[in-house]
Amino acid sequence: MSTLTEVTRLAGRVRERLAELHPGAPLGELETLPGGHSGLTFSITAGPAAYVVKAVPPGRRPVGRNDVLRQARVLRGLAGLLPVPGVVVVDEHEPAWFAMEFVRGEAIEPVLDDHRLDPGLCRRRMVALAGLLRGLHLSGPPALEDSVPLDPAAELDRWSRTMRAVPPELREGGEELLERLALSAPAGLPPVLTHGDFRLGNVLCVGERPAAVVDWEIWGYGDPRPDLAWFLLFADHRNFPRLGREIPGLAGEEELLAAYLDGAPAPPDFDWFRALARTKMAAIMGHNLRRHREGTHHDPDQERLPPTIAAMIRTARDILG
Repeated sequence: MSTLTEVTRLAGRVRERLAELHPGAPLGELETLPGGHSGLTFSITAGPAAYVVKAVPPGRRPVGRNDVLRQARVLRGLAGLLPVPGVVVVDEHEPAWFAMEFVRGEAIEPVLDDHRLDPGLCRRRMVALAGLLRGLHLSGPPALEDSVPLDPAAELDRWSRTMRAVPPELREGGEELLERLALSAPAGLPPVLTHGDFRLGNVLCVGERPAAVVDWEIWGYGDPRPDLAWFLLFADHRNFPRLGREIPGLAGEEELLAAYLDGAPAPPDFDWFRALARTKMAAIMGHNLRRHREGTHHDPDQERLPPTIAAMIRTARDILG
C-alpha cells in the first residue's frame, strides 16, 4: 500500500476524531509540517483550533523515535509541571497517532540557525531554559512504566556504538577518546526524567518566554548530567567550526550552569559529561555524513561537518585533561 494511501486513511481517522471534539466546526486538511521531524508530523485545523498530529510511518514498527504513543504518555505526564503541548487525542489502532495543541512560537538555536533575533533576547531565552531544565529534573519520577534508567556507562556505550560505525578517517582520535571515557566513567546519580535533546532549537518561545518544550522522541529516565551538558554545548559558537555564528553577549556555559544550579552545588564529575556531550555530537554528525556519502540520505550540506567533528573530539580530549 502506498504512503499516499496510508496518509489519506490517516487523515480520515484524524478528521473523524476531531469532529467529535468540535461538532459542526469546519475541518482543515492534514498538511505535512516542514523541518527535521521524526516519523510523520502534520498540522490540521478544526474551526479556530489548530493541532499537530504525530503518527507511526507506514510499514515502520512503533519503536524508538517512531513510538508516538510513548511520546504522548510523557507529554500527558508533564502536563501542569512543564510547558508542553496538551495532548487531545490518542489513537492506539495501527498505525498509531496522537494529536496535540499547536503551540505558536519560535524554536531558534542562536549560534547555529540563520536569524535576526536580538542578542539580548537570545541570552534571556538561554537563561530561562536553564531554569526550565532544572524544573524538569526536579519534577520527580513520572508515572511512566516503560523507561529503564540509564547510568553513565550505558550512555557511553550507546554513543560508542554510533561513533565506531563512522569511518575512521572521519573520527581521528575518536577511539582514544572512547577508551579514556570508558576508563573514567563515574557512578550515576539518582535517575530523573530527561529530554535527551534539550536546547533552544527544541523549545518554542514567545518573546523571552518558553511556551512549550517539544520533540520528546528520545526522552528517558536516568542521570540528569547528560541533559545538562548537551544543553550547555550549544552556548558557544566556537564548538561548531564552519557552522556556528558569533553573537556577542550570549550567556556562556558557566553562566548557564549557575542558572541551572540556582545556588546548589555543582554536579560531581561534570567534566566527564561535557566530554561525553562532545563525543555524542561527533558521533551523530559522523553518522549523518556517512549516510550522505553512502547515498542513503543525500544532503550536500553534511560536507561542512568534518571540522566540527574534529573539534568535538579534540575538545573532549582536552576537557578530560
